[in-house]
Parts: sequence; C-alpha cells; structure tokens
Amino acid sequence: MKKLLAMVLTGAMTLSLLAGCGGAKEAADASANTASDSASSSSDSAASASAAIADGVLTVGTNAEFPPFEYVGDDGQPDGFDIALIKAIGEKMGVKVEVQNMEFDSLIASIGNKIDVAIAGMTVTDERKLSVDFSDSYYDALQYVVVPKGSDIKTADDLKGRKIGVQLGTTGMFIAEDEIENSDVSSYNKAVDAVNDLVNGKVDLVIIDKNPALVFAGKYPDDVEALDGSQFGFGVENYAIALPKGDADLLGAINSALGELKKDGTFDRLVSEYIEN
Repeated sequence: MKKLLAMVLTGAMTLSLLAGCGGAKEAADASANTASDSASSSSDSAASASAAIADGVLTVGTNAEFPPFEYVGDDGQPDGFDIALIKAIGEKMGVKVEVQNMEFDSLIASIGNKIDVAIAGMTVTDERKLSVDFSDSYYDALQYVVVPKGSDIKTADDLKGRKIGVQLGTTGMFIAEDEIENSDVSSYNKAVDAVNDLVNGKVDLVIIDKNPALVFAGKYPDDVEALDGSQFGFGVENYAIALPKGDADLLGAINSALGELKKDGTFDRLVSEYIEN
C-alpha cells in the first residue's frame, strides 16, 4: 500500500510540473494513459495490485469468533471459510496473506493503516460504504434468532421489550438497537459470550447470522435453538471483502481472483468443506 501511495504522489507531481511548464497536452496525454492502464486485463490488474503491496504481503484483518466463517483453529491461528477464501485470493494475486485477529468493531477503522483489507462475515451496508469500498459479494446471509429451548418467541412482535444479546458492530446489533421497540441490548466482543449469557438466562435471545447461529445451536442442543430470521421479517444480506476507498487496482485484482475461484471450482469446494459440513 505504501508503494502505491508513493507512485500516486510521484505521478501527481509529474503532471503538476508538466502543466506548470505549459505542457497541458502532455499532462492530458499522461492522464489518459493512466486511465487506459487502469482498464487493462485482470492479470494486469492483479500484477498492479501486487506491486501496490511493497513487501508482497496482503495484511488481512478478521474477527475469529464467527464460525464457520472464522474461528481459532487447533494451531491457535485464525481458520474458517473466510480465511481459506482470502488465502486463495492472495495466491491468485501472487501475494502472501497474513491474517490479524482483532475485535470486529475495529476492523473498518483499521483498513488502510493497520491492515490492507478485512474479511469477517461482514455485511455490505450503506453506512460502511461511507468509509470503505467492498468487493463483489461472495455470500448471501440472513440474521437468525437464537432463543432458549422451548421459548415462546416466534414473531417480530415477540422481540419487543426483550433483553437481546448481540456482537458489537454487527448487523444484529443494528437491528436490535434501531428496529426493535423497547429492546434492552447487551453488546459483546464475542458472539459466543452472548450465547453463553443466553444459556445462563441473562438475555432473552441473541441475534446473529445464520451459520454461526446453527453452530451455536449445535453446540448447546439441550439449551438453545436457532430460528430462521425470515419469520421475524429479516432480509437477505451480502458478505464482501472491505478495502480502502478508491483503491481501484486492489479492488479489481480481488474481484478478478474471486471470479476465477468461482469458475475453477475452488469456491464451491471451500463452501462444501467449511460451511456445508
């Protein structure tokens, strides 16, 4: 990323000097050439994005508390569908991927300084798009409601006035705080902590994405159950990779790599391995 910034600054200084010396046409030609280069093939885009990472490393932020998309593996390192996917994308781009595990709520603010991109079962929202750009969507998701076994919570009206557990900074938190009347919301850094409080009777329900909800319901089969969010009026959401605003080369390279993984069967294999199983 630092190398890209240097290249952009150098280019800007060159155009400024040309224009100052009466070289407006040359500056315009240089600008046109730059625009033309940006529209090159996917392989050229990948090479450009690789060059933008000075040390050949794509630093990726995640929150490994969201199984099966991300979790801490047996080796103590982040694992899961998202981690396998971003590593496959990095391989297509020709860069090494290094993953940093951090709080979900800090991911957006860290993009462009501490990390290059973030992948963490992150839903594309208009609010987030004010701060970052997003890759093409790679997964459709739906919020689920995790309730105590045998609970009478069945409809949207049943959510009103309840004690609701959510993970900090997630779509579930936004729904609980903004869309459910008289809700008493408790936010947790880790989704599993919210579920543990549900098991212990400290909250009435937890709102979280479908796949993690099913994982937690399987972990505590005698205590909780996961209810389909569609019966509460929740809509489908889209997961995507977040990256710095305006970095067209990096965006193009990631989308190109993602498209190749879908075409060559790698994406479906990862879905089967990490999500369906």
